[in-house]
Amino acid sequence: MSGCETPDRAAPRNGRRRAAIHTLGCRLNQSESGILMDLLRREGYELVPFGESADLGVVHTCTVTREADTKSRQLIRSFIRANPRAYVAVLGCYAQTGYQALAAIEGIDLICGNQEKMNLLEFVRQGKNETPLVVRDHIQRDDFTLEFAGDAPTERRANLKIQDGCNFMCSFCVIPVARGRSRSREMGNLLDEARALIARGAKELVLTGVNLGCYTWEGCTIVDVVNQLNGLPGLARIRISSIEPTTVPEELLECMADPAHALTPYLHLPLQSGSDAVLRRMKRRYTRREFVEFVETACRRVPDLCVGTDLLVGMPGESDADFEETCAVLRDAPIAYAHVFKYSERDGTASQRMPDKVDPKTANRRSARIRRISAAKRHAFYERCLGASVEVLFEQQEDGWWEGYTGNYVRVATRSSKRLRNEFGRVRVESIRGDVAIGALHD
Repeated sequence: MSGCETPDRAAPRNGRRRAAIHTLGCRLNQSESGILMDLLRREGYELVPFGESADLGVVHTCTVTREADTKSRQLIRSFIRANPRAYVAVLGCYAQTGYQALAAIEGIDLICGNQEKMNLLEFVRQGKNETPLVVRDHIQRDDFTLEFAGDAPTERRANLKIQDGCNFMCSFCVIPVARGRSRSREMGNLLDEARALIARGAKELVLTGVNLGCYTWEGCTIVDVVNQLNGLPGLARIRISSIEPTTVPEELLECMADPAHALTPYLHLPLQSGSDAVLRRMKRRYTRREFVEFVETACRRVPDLCVGTDLLVGMPGESDADFEETCAVLRDAPIAYAHVFKYSERDGTASQRMPDKVDPKTANRRSARIRRISAAKRHAFYERCLGASVEVLFEQQEDGWWEGYTGNYVRVATRSSKRLRNEFGRVRVESIRGDVAIGALHD
């Protein structure tokens, strides 16, 4: 009997072992978890929602903030209390950097960092452990391939990992410690997975990585990845997730501007701060003016381009004047929305040693103000769609409303008795409600 089986509990439904995965953090984690779930199905596991009884529990962790670390520990303890005899695996960034704190939690069998986590099943097959098995090898710098499996239909946008790691070493960021240095996925391997995802029904692929614009494999760049994907039959959309503003080649904008190309007119460019003084402390690779000029150029060259950004408030030394500069950039530049994060001190980062920490109440006020400006900017961007007919890839139905996204990432909802999941439809936008464009479906 394997270490995952629990004879003194009720037998698993259909006699199959049950596995539950909870994923925290970025699209890259989500992409990797999707591959792991397919591998578990191939192994004979039944995937169940996290929180249901299971023989195997996996928490795929994030460590970008202290709050992420805390949430990871809470989820692990909650699963162990509900499933005291299950095999418990903790994977990912927090497993890489916070293994000592995790090892103190009774009931964990495996703490596996980013180098070996995709080999999860090899460790699970060995059975439960009296004390946690800690696997956090030095993260290699070699380019990589990924094993993938599965033929179950998919009815949503699918994430496709093409790159990992980062060499930029921003002073506030722990990800180069947790994920290692930049490396790229072999082109043939990523194209094979793309074909498999399309065969399963994916009509849009979202390219994921830590620093996507640094993709390079045997002379190929992210432009080559996009153009190779563009030639795959059945793929309607290619979307790039977050990409550093200094790494966007001009050819990428040309692809976005080409109506015959599958690359969507969408860029998520992390600004982090609108203050040059703060950008220098962050060790970012651009000035405020350079960022704004690039965004303005991109918007001129790509019709209906949606530009989103990330902003970090409360960086050590950030003054009221610095923050006002950030607000001004968000308010005045052609940015459609912003995700805001409060600075979180991380071990091993240069900012940890910086003086003039910003108090939490001030950071909270600044976060709230950024969210208000962002909401107004998103509403204004959506208003540009009023009266227009937009193409939507629908994803889900809730309370009689079908929701999905346009190519430039406008969230749209419409009422329809048709089954629209993973289907394209045209919607004439009639009104804006909060962060949703409302309209009528038409032929």
